[in-house]
Amino acid sequence: MSLAQRALERLQAWPDLMAGPASCGTGRALRSVRDEIVHFHSARDVDLHLTRRAIQRFHYDLAGSSAIHLVPGSCWVTVHLDCDADVDLLLSLVSIALKAHQTWPAGEEPGLAGCNFHRVTVLPRDAAAGG
Repeated sequence: MSLAQRALERLQAWPDLMAGPASCGTGRALRSVRDEIVHFHSARDVDLHLTRRAIQRFHYDLAGSSAIHLVPGSCWVTVHLDCDADVDLLLSLVSIALKAHQTWPAGEEPGLAGCNFHRVTVLPRDAAAGG
């Protein structure tokens, strides 16, 4: 079982999330009552709709993680799952995303505005480190 499948199974057990096809057309999505929260695009790559406010709040922590890829101007982050710790990170970030989607003022963020699929190229950590 891939890391993404393991994360998807764990998140599907959360009462605030419902599964369905991703609106971008690739993979599975988990959504809250209000918005799509997570897109599972491959066995290792997941897009997470954090909201601009949450990304700004945690920007330095997100940018410091080798598992997280930020796209300027996007309210989504891409999480590359290489190990169990990355799955745990994803689950923590999904919790933050759910809270962010519940508390933002109506009309602050323009819907989905598209996830990062096809906007991010993720290199394996060994290749990115030059080894």
